Amino acid sequence: PYLANIGSRQDLNYLYAEMLGELTVGHLFIFGGDSPEVKRVQTGLLGADYKIENGRYRFARVYNGENWNTDLKAPLTQPGVNVVAGEYLLAVNGRPILGTDNIYSFFEETAGKQVVLKVGSDPTGANFREVTVVPVSSETRLRNLAWIEDNRRKVDQMTGGRAAYVYMPDTAFGGYTNFTRYFYAQVGKEAVIVDERFNGGGALATDVVEILQRKLLSLVATRDGEDEVQPQGAIFGPKVMIINELAGSGGDAMPWYFRRAGVGKLVGKRTWGGLVGRAAAPQLMDGGFVSSPSSGVWNPNGQWEVENHGIAPDIEVELDPELTKQGHDPQLEKAVQVVMEELKQNPLPHPHRPAYPNYHSKEAEPR
Repeated sequence: PYLANIGSRQDLNYLYAEMLGELTVGHLFIFGGDSPEVKRVQTGLLGADYKIENGRYRFARVYNGENWNTDLKAPLTQPGVNVVAGEYLLAVNGRPILGTDNIYSFFEETAGKQVVLKVGSDPTGANFREVTVVPVSSETRLRNLAWIEDNRRKVDQMTGGRAAYVYMPDTAFGGYTNFTRYFYAQVGKEAVIVDERFNGGGALATDVVEILQRKLLSLVATRDGEDEVQPQGAIFGPKVMIINELAGSGGDAMPWYFRRAGVGKLVGKRTWGGLVGRAAAPQLMDGGFVSSPSSGVWNPNGQWEVENHGIAPDIEVELDPELTKQGHDPQLEKAVQVVMEELKQNPLPHPHRPAYPNYHSKEAEPR
């Protein structure tokens, strides 16, 4: 009876989704197919926050990005542009813009194209300058990088530089690249907070947990420098992982393994709960795609403990909207509190180099 009322591919996709939902397991998807292409207006974005003051749009924050990285170019911080927070946006391609205007209407179909901005420190237009920028089609990665860096600086400030902060957006290659970049740059610190909130999944969770498990095994005395620790590339002190309800798949597996390996405590909210996975599936004849479950994860005790349940935190912390609005991150702040308490209760040992042995003495002979 349902098929008789299908009028489009989107209706069929909806029906598929309802049918697959009856299986109540993760990684079941339906998308694509022979559907009309929707033409969208490609609005250009400047990578900035705005506030309206004195009848004008004023830059409240300009996102820096990484201008050497093609995926993280920030339009307003390119060489020769250097727009800063506090300046006013006065005109776009010669069109004056006021605080009563819809700012995005001035940037329709400008993504990837040169646009001339009139900016200045005076809302009246005095002392203005014109700069040429290339708006981007999405600010997501710029804002995500800013959030990561803000968190890293907060942790550094709140712990007096004693704890590292590492964010993992997924447990695939992008997440592992992020882990490598942030973790190894901070190996001199005493503790680490791994933030896996919103983790999109992947198959490299065990690799990360193995690195986090590393214990101090020995030290190497060098003739001309400080002692080196073995293994290298490790942080030996307390470890905390922040989780939330939007982390799943590999984002379920990583805190699960983190806990099973006894690495540290979990802070935040229970994860998504999806460790029934899928393998590659052929496309349908119209280019659509339907996935099906092909694998599931269980523990050595014979339990399917994660699917549809997720990983519950050791310390549950709600991301309170009112506190977030005030600039707080209760989950991050709790993770900092936990690592600092653990550092206080179990200070990281700092072995001192013993006196050099005399290998010719009887005391130095093997026993």
